[in-house]
Amino acid sequence: MVGWALRWVLLCCGIAILADGIVNRFAALPPHQSTPPVADAQPAAAANSASAPAFNTIVFAANRQGHVVLQAAINGAPVRLLVDTGASLVTLTPEDARAAGIEPRTLAFSGRVNTANGPTRMAPVKLREVRIEQLSLYDVPAAVLEHLDISLLGMSFLGRLESYEMRDGKLTINW
Repeated sequence: MVGWALRWVLLCCGIAILADGIVNRFAALPPHQSTPPVADAQPAAAANSASAPAFNTIVFAANRQGHVVLQAAINGAPVRLLVDTGASLVTLTPEDARAAGIEPRTLAFSGRVNTANGPTRMAPVKLREVRIEQLSLYDVPAAVLEHLDISLLGMSFLGRLESYEMRDGKLTINW
């Protein structure tokens, strides 16, 4: 009787350990995404150890005022972007929106936002592609703002990265 009970306990423990291993193995897989968040990416830096996750990395230096302004391509058009973690969305000037193929007459300025320069009207849009060097993100929520001096790289882009960090006058982004 004791032998029979011991076999059942060992069998149940073995099944539980096997099930836990399978669940942990599947939990480590990346989630399925319907649209590719990143394409054409080549590793810019290798991971420090074989067990650490490998990231693609780009580093940008801040200008004399401490701002990071970078060159991007939005829907294939060149656009200068000021990195702004306080901006909820990638935000385009009307001129940059036009360059990116967004017709001003099709915009519905249906929202109002408060900017550093005061309140203004905004038109929500979705950008087909935002590309910075070898990093491309697709279907990025954005807005076109009236009376904006420079387009902004906001959290609708930055929040989709693995990480970003500003340290010692350099912005490092990982994906």
